[in-house]
Amino acid sequence: MFQPVSLTELDKVALLDRMDTKYVFIREQLPEFLKILQENYFILDINSNRLFSYESLYFDTDDFTLYNHHYCGRLNRYKVRFRKYVDSDISFFEIKHKNNKGRTIKSRIKHIPEEAIQGKAMELLHEKTPLEAHGLKAKMWVNYSRITLVSKDFKERLTLDLNLTFKNGKDVKLVNDLVIAEVKQSKYGQSAFSKLMKLKHIRQGSISKYCYGIASLFQNIRVNNFKSQIQYLNRLLYAAPSGR
Repeated sequence: MFQPVSLTELDKVALLDRMDTKYVFIREQLPEFLKILQENYFILDINSNRLFSYESLYFDTDDFTLYNHHYCGRLNRYKVRFRKYVDSDISFFEIKHKNNKGRTIKSRIKHIPEEAIQGKAMELLHEKTPLEAHGLKAKMWVNYSRITLVSKDFKERLTLDLNLTFKNGKDVKLVNDLVIAEVKQSKYGQSAFSKLMKLKHIRQGSISKYCYGIASLFQNIRVNNFKSQIQYLNRLLYAAPSGR
């Protein structure tokens, strides 16, 4: 059994300036991995709940400039979104900046989700990015469930996202059989989860949830650079019980 950690204790490892490492595996493997990981991690527990719902509304330009920056692997790139923590009914406007040193820096303020960036959200956007609010449009909801683990030395946060749903107002894509895992550290170091992934021959790296959703839902979008990642995800989905 995992030992629980509270939200207050989790704040010790907020990691708003961090290094990220992603992995993807099929949901069928999750129970085995969790059993192994309980020796090295605490689990976020709020009122006996350990699986939390997230809803994120992402913004981009009409011609998907932010997506294309990710597609080209450009550094000094941004993601812009509203995020709602459904279970606690708390929402933020968030900006994620991947700088030229490969670090992810997140800035955020409390703000209810809206179809436009305005007020305090617009002020944060202008403070932290060269982007203009009027040029950004609400493009897609990315909703999922998350398990959050923290290493027992409080140097690493590990998120496990499942039950992914992508929605753009016209189409919906459900991805229930994948788990997207992300190791978050202030600097690359020892990680029991990364060691487990290596032992299980699960390779590091994957397309982001945002880019995966855009590539899945929108037409006339460049996807060639993501083709190997998407093919890998499709092979995993085919191998999952519901895809066999």
